[in-house]
Amino acid sequence: MSIRGKAYIVGSYEHPDRVIPDKSVSQIHAEVCRGALIDAGLSFSDVDGLFYTGQLNMGGTALSDYLGLTNVQYLDTTMTGGSSPVFQIGHAAAAIAMGKCKIALVSLAARPKSERPVRGAPNPEASFEQVFGTNTISMYALAAQRHMYEFGTTSEQLAWVKVAASQHAQYNPHALLQKVVTVEDVLNSRLLADPLHLLDTCVVTDSGGAVVVASPEIARDLKRTNCKILGQSEAPKHQNNGKIDLTYTGARWSGPRAFAEAGVTPRDVDYASIYDSFTITVVETLEDLGFCEKGRGGPFVADGGLLAKGGRLPVNTDGGGLCNNHPGMGGMMKVLEAVRQMEGRAHPELQVQDCQIALVHGTGGSLGTRMGSSTLILGQEDA
Repeated sequence: MSIRGKAYIVGSYEHPDRVIPDKSVSQIHAEVCRGALIDAGLSFSDVDGLFYTGQLNMGGTALSDYLGLTNVQYLDTTMTGGSSPVFQIGHAAAAIAMGKCKIALVSLAARPKSERPVRGAPNPEASFEQVFGTNTISMYALAAQRHMYEFGTTSEQLAWVKVAASQHAQYNPHALLQKVVTVEDVLNSRLLADPLHLLDTCVVTDSGGAVVVASPEIARDLKRTNCKILGQSEAPKHQNNGKIDLTYTGARWSGPRAFAEAGVTPRDVDYASIYDSFTITVVETLEDLGFCEKGRGGPFVADGGLLAKGGRLPVNTDGGGLCNNHPGMGGMMKVLEAVRQMEGRAHPELQVQDCQIALVHGTGGSLGTRMGSSTLILGQEDA
């Protein structure tokens, strides 16, 4: 069964704050859910599907209780790290297509900047990996080193991903970092794990966001500009019993399937939100989604390739996780900027003219070990 045209994004909201020391995660969820429902012209009593990502224990049921939802017939707490909301929007569309619910609320909130996350029991692989001193940055650096070795990618090319994000973030009054930086600024920033510098890494914020996904009948009655869900696919990528290839991501599998379901190709995409935990994440993902040949991601992003104006492909026009907003899990923010572009509500300096097709890609986990990848493709209502 295809989800093409079976559901629409009819409301969205991003929390305006990036440091929130005086509110709980539940309060942030409530604020973004309320904002998305108001944007849609709906209320909490209309919601019959809830999709949750965050820091709460038994978060789906806890949030349902906190919000006072009494009509939830479909509950999804898929956890694939930062990509979770991109998975869940596809799941919401599938649930709607099957008649399991009609109005799904998808919410993410977290406070990693103000609140130390509570770690659960370690996964079985931890005792084999952590003894070698691995951490998040070093595992992404490992992928970047391998990409440079195989394809000649340079630190200057990686830096262009950050430069484009900063050029966009200067127009976002809510972005944590609004200062425009140069390639030299990135290369001269502190080296964290060779070859990744401080400015090759995403920001850490407190924040949240939510979207409302609804059936075609509900969407039609709301009489607003909606985004049609054209396709979505997902894939885990793991270490393959030690035979891991660090030069590609799970987008290698999720991308082609999402494009096939949507009935479009990379050449049709007008705007892309690409998960940007690190600069290398964007380079590898663009290759795997087919926007350029394998190994040519460096030249593709260089010299302003990702800028809204004059770039080869406008990417992350809100400033992305590298400058704007990354509450530990940034997939929801990728969806929100794609929706703004499709609805013509992006900043006027960055709005893609006649934006017909937008792509969202989420990467949760690590390029160096295992990840959950999800690709989502949105179109205008007549697509």
